This record gives sequence, C-alpha cells and structure tokens, in this order.
Amino acid sequence: MPADSNSPDKTSPVYVRWLQDGREILPGLIIATVIAIAARYISEHQGGPVMLYALLIGMAVHSIYEDGSCQIGLIFAAKKILRLGVILLGLRVSFSQIMELGWQTLALVVLSVLSMLLIGVVVARLLRRSVGFGLLTGGSVGICGASAALAISSVLPNSKENEQNTLFTVIAVTALSTLAMILYPTIGQMFGLNDTELGILFGATIHDVAQVVGAGFAVSDNAGEIATVVKLMRVMMLLPVIFIISFCAAKWLHNKGKSTGSAFEAKAPVPYFAFGFAALVIVNSLGWIPEAPRLILVDASSWCLVIAISALGAMTTLRTLVNLGHQHLFVVVAETLVLLGGVIFAIRFLL
Repeated sequence: MPADSNSPDKTSPVYVRWLQDGREILPGLIIATVIAIAARYISEHQGGPVMLYALLIGMAVHSIYEDGSCQIGLIFAAKKILRLGVILLGLRVSFSQIMELGWQTLALVVLSVLSMLLIGVVVARLLRRSVGFGLLTGGSVGICGASAALAISSVLPNSKENEQNTLFTVIAVTALSTLAMILYPTIGQMFGLNDTELGILFGATIHDVAQVVGAGFAVSDNAGEIATVVKLMRVMMLLPVIFIISFCAAKWLHNKGKSTGSAFEAKAPVPYFAFGFAALVIVNSLGWIPEAPRLILVDASSWCLVIAISALGAMTTLRTLVNLGHQHLFVVVAETLVLLGGVIFAIRFLL
C-alpha cells in the first residue's frame, strides 16, 4: 500500500479537493437555488419583482445561515454564482444596438452614469455615509439596478458593511424601479414626450431591465424597443465602471495598508469576470452564438443573479437593514430624482 500511495497521478489530489469543496458548497447552494425557484414562481404567477421576493424569502430563512452547515455554499452563491451571472449579461448587449440610436443618446447615457456615480459619492459623504455606499447606489441607479449593485459590490473590499449596503441598495432600487414603471409614463406624457422620447426616458432612468421593458411596451411597441436598447447601452457601462471602481479600491487599500505597515496584505478583488462580460459582448455583436442558445444563456444569467441575491438575503437580517437608517434611503431617492430630472431636461432641450 505505501508504494501504491505514490502511484496516482499528480491531478488526483486536485479532484479530491474539488469533491471535498463540492460537499461543503452543495447544501448552501441548494438552499439559495430553492429560494430562487420560489421567488421566480411567485413573480411569474403573482407579479412583482423577483429580486425583491428572493431577498425577502432569503431573510426569512436567515437561521439556516446561522446554523453553519450552509454558510460556505451561501457565500459561494453570493460571490461566484453572482460573477457568472454578470459575465452572461454580456449576451444581452451588442454594438449594433448601441449605434442605432446615435451618438447623442450614447453621450446622454455615459454622462448620466458618470453623474450618478459622482452624485452618489457626494450625497453619501454629505450624509456621513461611506464612499462605497455612494458608489453602490450611484452605480445601481445609473446603470442597471440590482444587477449593477451586485457587480459593484463584488469588487469593493469585503466587509459586513458592504454586504448590508448591497442588500439595502437592492431593496431600494427594486422598489423605486417598480414605482417608476408605474409613474414615469404619466410623467413623460405630462412633459409632452412622444413615443420615441418616452422610450429614451424609460431606458435612461428606470433602474431594472424588467421594469424598463414593462413601462416601454405599456406605451407602445416602438417605445418598448427603444427603451430596451437604451437600457442595454446603460448595461454596457457596467464594464468600465467595474474596472474603475476596482482600480480605485485597490489603490485605496494599498495606501491604507502602507500607512499601517501591511500594504501587501490589503488587496481588492481583481474583476476577472469583467473580461468575460466584455468577451461575450463581442461574441454577441459578431453573431457567433445562435439565437436559441443565446436566449438560454441570457435566462441562465437571470437565474444566477436571483440565486446570488437569495444567498445574500439568507446571510442577513431585516434588523441590520433597518438599523442603517433613513439617510441611506434618502441617498437612493435623491439620485433617482436627479437622474429623472436631468434626462427629461436633456430630451426636451438637447437631443
């Protein structure tokens, strides 16, 4: 036996480690997946945002996370499955969609996203909230709601505060996005916007993709199609924003570590998944993936994000979110109103 113990090839310890990791991950991953299935079932049969259902169900079973046996799997779902979902988001976007609406609309999207990031940080600091929270809310309001919040959170320094801020942001932007889907068509018509302009308004201001589609097609097919394309232009901004935030976070952590004598121990996550996102945008733009598999992968992206938010929900309690205070909510509401006012002004006087 001793002689045989050295005989297996060098890859066998890797497989053993994978099997052991798999056994540790599986219970929590199953819990997150079951929550996601329940949330999606409720959303499809009763209406309402699936992300919010996933969060609430997850928080309702928080005791499972405290038990300990599911922690590794839930953390895996909240981080690794999340990044897979962000990568697959790239299949929703193509360069041809972006170019159809012209450089003016593209400029509006870029400026609105950058403005939201800046305003998020400024308002957060004025209310004595962290810069990270300002980036989370600014990115989620400016780009693509809960998906952007999750993606940005993954490149910020790991901390309990970051987890709580992420969950709060997801809840806030999901609720405001649903409210916007109901109110923005009326607001746009009050300003005399036509279907094309309404499509630009919805795509440039409503936080989540589902609510953008709902508001657009509730007005007309033309408004719905334009709203969807503008929204996907905002999703494209996720890539450079992730890189910029990751670089800034790494720089800040390095300086902080240097001041305490531990510069090489402080590292922010490198957003390797952003390269995957960019690669799939290119692949989708070139039409290398047939439509049927592409739609399956787009749906898989949605599932990954719902599973990730289910895991995040299970990892926190409602009390921790309530304790964050009303100033957190004020930051998100302020960003939403500024974005709405700015886009309406641009549509009426600049485009």
